Amino acid sequence: MSGGRGRGRGRKRRGGATESHNDERWMASYMDMVTVLMCMFIVLFAMSSVDNEKFVQLRDSLATGFGQVEVGKIDTAKGVVVAPADVGKEGTMTEDYMAVARAEADKLTALREDMHTRLVSAGLDGNVEFGIDQRGLTVKLVGSQTFFYPDSPALSDTALQVLTAVAPVLDAAHLEISVEGHAANAITNYPSVWELSSERAVGVLRYLVEQRGIAATRIGAVGYGSARQVNDDSTEPLRELNRRVDIVVLSNQSEEVRALIPEALKEKAAHP
Repeated sequence: MSGGRGRGRGRKRRGGATESHNDERWMASYMDMVTVLMCMFIVLFAMSSVDNEKFVQLRDSLATGFGQVEVGKIDTAKGVVVAPADVGKEGTMTEDYMAVARAEADKLTALREDMHTRLVSAGLDGNVEFGIDQRGLTVKLVGSQTFFYPDSPALSDTALQVLTAVAPVLDAAHLEISVEGHAANAITNYPSVWELSSERAVGVLRYLVEQRGIAATRIGAVGYGSARQVNDDSTEPLRELNRRVDIVVLSNQSEEVRALIPEALKEKAAHP
């Protein structure tokens, strides 16, 4: 009886050690195989939904990073991958942004000169001011007595002639346009100067869209009232300078590039 109870629990070797069975070793190999299969299906799924353009960019970026091929700078999403020779050099990206800012400043300057030439031909150059900054190119219609009837959003004949002259340049630029109305802090028949400045901006917008063919999808109007004055309201001539409508041709460059446009303009002025 005592011999029967010992069966199934393993035999004892000399020295008292128990010999274990290896019947469960197959489970380790099975688990490894399942893991490999799962990884393979994950890779297959990822490959089936890959963005081909981004895959090519990633491939070229990795190849450039390891020095296998030279493909220059690669734009992947929002970052910039530089060539291996430029890795570690300070200011590389800033120099790239500055180069783009110089080109953008040249483009905005060309738009301004084109508008100015058209205004000179029409004898209207004395009625318009221009400005270029990090937002873009601003065409300033300054003075309500020149461009609008007193305390009214109705466009004067001079305003219509100016808008007709600059509209072809605005249209050809294919950039976003912001029409911004401003008013002096003075008495008006309107409920407030907000309504007056807004209606004047909308009047300019409607003429550009409805009469000059500017695409409505890339132009908007806003009224600032007297919140963004360029002078105080101590005298009537100063108040008249605050009554204006700005047509802003907005730069479509990144924020980093636009911030460098004023510096690029200074360089251009110093080395014409």
